[in-house]
Amino acid sequence: MISEEIKKKIRGIVGAENALDSDLDRFGYSYDASFVPLLPAKKPDLVVRPATTEEVSKVMAVAYEHAIPVTPRGAATGRTGGSIPLQGGISLSLERMMKIVELDVNNMMVWAEAGVRTIDLYNACAAKGLFYPPDPASWKFSTIGGNVAENAGGMRAVKYGVTSNYVMGLEVVLSDGTVLQTGGKAIKNVTGYNLTSLFTGSEGTLGIVTKVLLRVIPMPKKRGTLQLMFRTLDDGCTAVHRMLQSGLVPAAAEVMDRFCLEAVAKHRKTQHDPAIGACIVIEIDGEDDEALALQTKRMEAVAKECGVYEFRVAQSQQESDELWAIRRGISSAIASILPNRLGEDISVPRDAFPEVVRRIATIAEKHKLTIAVYGHAGDGNIHPSILCDLSKPGEEERVHRAVEDLFDVTLSVGGTLSGEHGIGITKRPYIAKALGESGVKTLGAVKQALDPKGILNPGKIW
Repeated sequence: MISEEIKKKIRGIVGAENALDSDLDRFGYSYDASFVPLLPAKKPDLVVRPATTEEVSKVMAVAYEHAIPVTPRGAATGRTGGSIPLQGGISLSLERMMKIVELDVNNMMVWAEAGVRTIDLYNACAAKGLFYPPDPASWKFSTIGGNVAENAGGMRAVKYGVTSNYVMGLEVVLSDGTVLQTGGKAIKNVTGYNLTSLFTGSEGTLGIVTKVLLRVIPMPKKRGTLQLMFRTLDDGCTAVHRMLQSGLVPAAAEVMDRFCLEAVAKHRKTQHDPAIGACIVIEIDGEDDEALALQTKRMEAVAKECGVYEFRVAQSQQESDELWAIRRGISSAIASILPNRLGEDISVPRDAFPEVVRRIATIAEKHKLTIAVYGHAGDGNIHPSILCDLSKPGEEERVHRAVEDLFDVTLSVGGTLSGEHGIGITKRPYIAKALGESGVKTLGAVKQALDPKGILNPGKIW
């Protein structure tokens, strides 16, 4: 518990209206978008909403002095429980830090506070003819600070990479309140350890990111959208793999299996052709219409070699938006089928993608569960969603066994437990298997060095 004296001190830093301790406020900051059961013990003792780095620093100094757990929080769109305050203490929300501090057109870089929404950063850059590619599915709500904490990816990762490929520098508040600046606008920088990379993807366990320096690139002049329908998921995955091998790199290549398509059709009250077992939605970009036409022609040829059932080219922006709406609507559509859904986030080498998809089907059959498969076919990031009813006897045990099998398959082909959602709470039991004893020991040493009292996002990863 946090004493009234400490609460008074924190209210003096951020203002009484930004240090909340009512039951309702505490409950509102006790969960995120993951599938972790809500428990009273996970409520924070105090919700703190600072507006500046200086305020974050002062709050952390108080927390450090009194060894109070601090759980950083963005928009809480995470899927692994990263912003759930497992040990109470302070839920430190960066939602008020929403300024785009500088848009440097000459150097093609932008400084943004942690609470800036991804879509707002994208739009601000686009207005200047610049392009910030990372586009997590939650980009309308997710924040830049959260994207950095989880090293978020998105649909365009196949061509443009993930958040870490654009982070040039950070402003970070350490556990004792010290403010650290990393990186900068210099393109080349090997002065000391790469602290920028160290904090990117650290899930708030090493420090609190308050500002981010991101590089951006020129906005593509033309974009196009393709929809490829296949009879089987294996054919669709093979087609994308062959495109990449032939030098065709789409900006995005999203795969959906039969179950996903049926769920979306039901959700949107449309009909699904039973002959279609998989859908690939592809985004291409280039300098002009001729470049798009050439890419389209070559992709169609590869698709035909793989037995494409239907090849469709969007003829307008509205048609393109409709095709992408299918992909963006999957999560909510499949979640409506059964009471519970456990969404995973495995990442495998590109050439293993078709094999892993086949083995997921085997796991589903083995455990008598429905596993919907969708994800980023172009970069090997698969989102298998296990649909279940945990009120049924034995269902929870079957789900856990299926997850174990899923991770075993992933690791056996050289993959990893998470491509863009992080470890958080839900994947903690498996991290030793993924990293090995020496890997876990080394990361633990880093954690101990930067957070000796263990107050930063305790209970996550470890």
